[in-house]
Amino acid sequence: MNQTMAIRVLLADDEAMIRAGVHAILAAGGDIEVVAEAADGREAVLLAQAHRPDVALLDIRMPRLDGLAAGEEIVRTVPGTAVAMLTTFSEDAYVARALGGGATGFLLKSGDPHELIAGVRAVAGGAAFLSPKVARHVIDGFGARRMGRGAEARARVSALTPREREVLGLVGAGLSNPEIAARLHLVEGTVKAYVSAVLERLHVKNRVQAAIVAYEAGLVPEAD
Repeated sequence: MNQTMAIRVLLADDEAMIRAGVHAILAAGGDIEVVAEAADGREAVLLAQAHRPDVALLDIRMPRLDGLAAGEEIVRTVPGTAVAMLTTFSEDAYVARALGGGATGFLLKSGDPHELIAGVRAVAGGAAFLSPKVARHVIDGFGARRMGRGAEARARVSALTPREREVLGLVGAGLSNPEIAARLHLVEGTVKAYVSAVLERLHVKNRVQAAIVAYEAGLVPEAD
């Protein structure tokens, strides 16, 4: 995406008042443009395919097709569009399915407006963004799952080279590509190549899913 251009967003929510409020918040960011709005999940998929926005911001509970299913379809058919979920709910089941379906953002309607803008900017730039409340749920869930899934995760990362495992651990710690490059004394292009290779070899869709594997495998540096 050209940095001089506005971030193009598709906004989907079945409540017109919510859409109006979110639209106004995003417009206040100055660098975000809502190019289409949808009132249900099926319409959201069709509009995403037609407009190919940078970000699809989807409510979870919508008629015809819920936001989770719509997000999965958008990830599959419009690969250049990042998906972020917008909801009042923060249950682990929603988070797990959203991230498993390829979403890279999970934002709460009850969150700070600045958080919403920051989240849209982050996912548009290729990063992951979880609302702090959602992140707390995910971290707590890791503690419960890590014991049972650690062996599986360690088996998955055993196929990686030592450098790839090191990069994966830093992705799990939440570092961006420039930060990883600085930490490992590499050029950013090399880090990007490592990250792409790691995603492919782990058969995961994005950095969030890779971070989960890193955490469960015990690769995330304790200091981070």
